[in-house]
Amino acid sequence: MADFAYSDLLPIGEDTTTYRKLTDEGVRTVEGPGRRTFLEIDPSALELLAKTAMHDIAHCLRPAHLAQLRRILDDPEASNNDKFVALDLLKNANIAAAGVLPMCQDTGTAIVMGKKGSQVLVDSPSAPDEEALSKGIFDAYTELNLRYSQMAPVTMWDEKNTGSNLPAQIEVYADSQPGHETTYKFLFMAKGGGSANKSFLYQETKAILNPKRMLEFLDEKLRSLGTAACPPYHLAVVIGGTSAEFALKTAKYASAKYLDELPTTGDAATGHGFRDPQLEEEILELTRNFGIGAQFGGKYFCHDVRVVRLPRHGASLPVAIAVSCSADRQCLAKITPEGVFIEQLETEPAQYLPDVTEAHLIEAGGDDLSDATGAGSTGKGAAVEIDLTRPMPEILAELTKHPVKTRLSLTGTLVVARDIAHAKIKERLDAGEEMPQYLKDHPVYYAGPAKTPEGMASGSFGPTTAGRMDSYVKQFQAAGGSMVMLAKGNRSAQVTEACQEYGGFYLGSIGGPAARLALDCIKKVEVLEYPELGMEAVWQIEVENFPAFIVVDDKGNDFFATTAKPTAMTITTRPGLS
Repeated sequence: MADFAYSDLLPIGEDTTTYRKLTDEGVRTVEGPGRRTFLEIDPSALELLAKTAMHDIAHCLRPAHLAQLRRILDDPEASNNDKFVALDLLKNANIAAAGVLPMCQDTGTAIVMGKKGSQVLVDSPSAPDEEALSKGIFDAYTELNLRYSQMAPVTMWDEKNTGSNLPAQIEVYADSQPGHETTYKFLFMAKGGGSANKSFLYQETKAILNPKRMLEFLDEKLRSLGTAACPPYHLAVVIGGTSAEFALKTAKYASAKYLDELPTTGDAATGHGFRDPQLEEEILELTRNFGIGAQFGGKYFCHDVRVVRLPRHGASLPVAIAVSCSADRQCLAKITPEGVFIEQLETEPAQYLPDVTEAHLIEAGGDDLSDATGAGSTGKGAAVEIDLTRPMPEILAELTKHPVKTRLSLTGTLVVARDIAHAKIKERLDAGEEMPQYLKDHPVYYAGPAKTPEGMASGSFGPTTAGRMDSYVKQFQAAGGSMVMLAKGNRSAQVTEACQEYGGFYLGSIGGPAARLALDCIKKVEVLEYPELGMEAVWQIEVENFPAFIVVDDKGNDFFATTAKPTAMTITTRPGLS
């Protein structure tokens, strides 16, 4: 019989976070029974903390994340497409840090995880802590240039946007650890739909618990993540779990670096979870050989990898995968007797911008960029300029000259339509009506804007995930619409087949730099149809030098099709493993 032994399931080590102090108002200590010291917190302090956190993570990134983007630019092995994406994301971070335009138009679902010490009291006898945190989140989303994305179910089949981005996902846990009695700790996240949709659970068996089979398994599954969630990713893989939901939640926390201080070895007596840094490096190297890169070819599919091994029931082996995208939005916070503190994010990201410019990258060229040059371009790898004011047949005639992965610069008119607008147009086609002329005359951009700041032409306005519109493409192209589509991420075979049959194209936009697109590329925005749908309306926008890449052409070529196939691997066994 085993002796009793206890450890936290996830024994997180010392907190090394750099914090800044918001206030010490609304926080005080009081003496309670048994001369114990209690921390008493006014609800206003929770409101301030939540509001500040949602502001900060919408506009600022961690220094480590920015340093990783810079390393791509400094890496001689990085493809030029990797570098173009990294440079655009750094420019975007610099614009977003001004606090006006959020870094991504999908400002996410607000998620809060709190750990409340046993002697923490919130001075609100008639309302839960979650209400004060929700009020702070409400204030942030309604007062800032953030987007409302939460759909309230009215009936089983009918929904309505809440108009405030509430409800938030708030989970508060009791923290009974010695030394934590008067501390209230938090993890704040804003999770966009693109990265949230790339959370996966696989129910496997012990058969994959060996190095060769595990990496073969991950080679297949990680390729299927595609680029819709805006890589380079912070990738998390969790192997094991006392339940499926715990494995998934652990993967989410690991992708946010919340579990970085876990131990790196296991314990047969307690069974606690641990990180495996060596397997992390092996998986990172695996992803660098995919060829997917930072969206359009290269090695930087991932910035880094976190692998957490958990205990499991002998009959179950959950494997969970999650990512944090280029909008790496999370921060830690805490309330202690000394005051209210929040993680210090980088407010001056310009220091990570290199001397290298887009012109330097064009001059360098590279096999990953097209050799074709268009009007006004100079040198190998320069973007092909596409005039969107020309009739659609002329736009198609220009695009057909260039291979997939060709980098483009778009100037002219785009029509913006996404999920609900596509559903409504399909209803019209099914009823025998004509395809709207605007979808025949102009490329369609799958996107939905954040709020427009006063005095600006546009709010943050980056691309949404293309795959959600795949089922419409054949019908729309057969009716003469959606001949050129612009969005982020990979598409299904039905899109490639439709483009080959009808002569269409899918162009990939860089996922992530929504603030830069709004400031530098989008010059005019107006509603064309369905204004009652808010950000889901059909819009017409005028763009200049809007960056894109040919991903699917009219000849049946799809850049991502070649990167989706697992490769045969020879994997050596790590020392000490049999």
